[in-house]
Amino acid sequence: MGRRFRVAFIFVAVAAIVGCARRPSVEEARAFLDQAEARLRALSEEASRAAWVQSTYITDDTEILAAKANQRLIEATVALVKQSRRFDGVNLPPELARKMKLLRLSLTLAAPSDPKESEELTRIAAAMEAAYGKGRSCPEGVTDPAKCLDINQVTRVMAESRKPDELLSVWRGWHAVGAPMRKDYQRFVDLANKGAREIGYADMGAMWRSKYDMPPDEFAREVDRLWDQVKPLYLSLHAYVRSRLREKYGEKVVPANGPIPAHLLGNMWAQSWENVYELVAPKDTGPAYDLTKILKARNTDARQMARYGEQFFTSLGLAPLPQTFWERSLFTKPRDREVVCHASAWNVDNVEDLRIKMCIEPTEEDFITIHHELGHNFYQRAYNKQPMLFRDSANDGFHEALGDTIALSITPEYLVKLGFLDKPGDPAKDTGLLLRRAMDKIAFLPFGLLIDQWRWKVFSGEIPPEKYNQTWWELRTKYQGVAPPVARSESDFDPGAKYHIPANVPYTRYFLAHVLQFQFHRALAREAGCKEPLHRCSIFGSKAAGQRLNAMMEMGMSRPWPEALKALTGEDRIDASAILEYFAPLMKWLDEQNQGKPVGW
Repeated sequence: MGRRFRVAFIFVAVAAIVGCARRPSVEEARAFLDQAEARLRALSEEASRAAWVQSTYITDDTEILAAKANQRLIEATVALVKQSRRFDGVNLPPELARKMKLLRLSLTLAAPSDPKESEELTRIAAAMEAAYGKGRSCPEGVTDPAKCLDINQVTRVMAESRKPDELLSVWRGWHAVGAPMRKDYQRFVDLANKGAREIGYADMGAMWRSKYDMPPDEFAREVDRLWDQVKPLYLSLHAYVRSRLREKYGEKVVPANGPIPAHLLGNMWAQSWENVYELVAPKDTGPAYDLTKILKARNTDARQMARYGEQFFTSLGLAPLPQTFWERSLFTKPRDREVVCHASAWNVDNVEDLRIKMCIEPTEEDFITIHHELGHNFYQRAYNKQPMLFRDSANDGFHEALGDTIALSITPEYLVKLGFLDKPGDPAKDTGLLLRRAMDKIAFLPFGLLIDQWRWKVFSGEIPPEKYNQTWWELRTKYQGVAPPVARSESDFDPGAKYHIPANVPYTRYFLAHVLQFQFHRALAREAGCKEPLHRCSIFGSKAAGQRLNAMMEMGMSRPWPEALKALTGEDRIDASAILEYFAPLMKWLDEQNQGKPVGW
């Protein structure tokens, strides 16, 4: 899945207002925000360019330059947030009140006011992300870098190998990437929490949870409510996959009623399972095609993969990507330097300097990821005429959901239109198609939830440093029903082996996106006039669906997210019922397969 777009909200402190005891006026508040927004674009562009170079040319120098640019933006934002508190109590018009609120919630990392601590925090943040980018999985006892695997190679082995010993070796090697970050991460938490407290939050986690147009505790309850809606489907999927993997690897490797060993699910983090679909495929039905084989047979290169994604959006009536996108994006891994291959979408100037950074392979996974990343780009451009403080998605889950909504339209009917298939295939094969999609979408849900469950507890102090790794695996077992294949201890730091931890990218957005995308898809499919079962609907070519989608995207963050959701779906509450509708045929089939077998762990 994808990957992280880079849109930094960067602000600069305006001149200090020397005044008397009187309450500031509405016009003074407007002037304050206007000055902030006037500087926002320039500072954002500076930091984005530095971050782009750091991610695509990893050196000590680019790390330093990115850290300094990041430090400037964070310090300026913190200063501006503190100055904005001067307007507390002023009865502002709705637009100004929302801008003031979003200004105060724009940070994902709050640096302390002490310059030395601020510099230390941003340096640690840049160093941890770079350490991940340079990470390698080395076989036990091997120190020669030439014999170690980068993240692309690791991903390929985890997806394709069916040898438990090889999978374990690669799994163990990559998880060693996190261990050297442990001390830095502990210091990072201390400094980030100090910065968050200085601007009025209990800790970093509380700051993150405050960004959803509702109180932090209410948002946490909403996440739990959504998980409760989908949990029965996940439990059925887990039970079925476990029983089939047990048939493949034997009872000594896979337990009958316990957690699944994490290295056997086709993905380094066991966050999606579609790569082991062939091991668990229904015996009497299955996908009628292999998209990876099709792409490779057609000699599809990286740029053509991106063109397919662009074509989907233009079929909805949206304008093509600018020429600069094709000139400035990173599509393949260079041979001459280190880069962060983790896929991400960028709008460098917050207007139309759209780019993706991705080491593209001709695989089904990357085909889907391309649609996901371009969803960010088209969304970024749709709201680029909003005031600067509104240039973001309704909430961060919306941004992540856009491309995945399009990917739900990658149906056999769509592939026929691309010339990949001669005909859509027998509807009797839908069980296999739904199972494979569930092994991506449904398998991800608990992982999408637990990453920030862990971080929120780390930031609050509920998880102390001496229990970082222990609690990580307790949560993974609780939510995912997976377990480490070898013993882990506090000398390990397995969270650091997942990009979003060292890169400090909030993760609940991905959980929300996996719910929202089905809610979006259902609404757009209806707008497109689809009469088929929801999982057979594709909105490719529907200008009506495109108009409805674009109307929501153009709103940016100008209105609370329930209003944006209503503009697209007619509903003002996130609801997982669309997931249950989409996978209803599969749920019935899974329950039949699981009769007499243990469910849960």
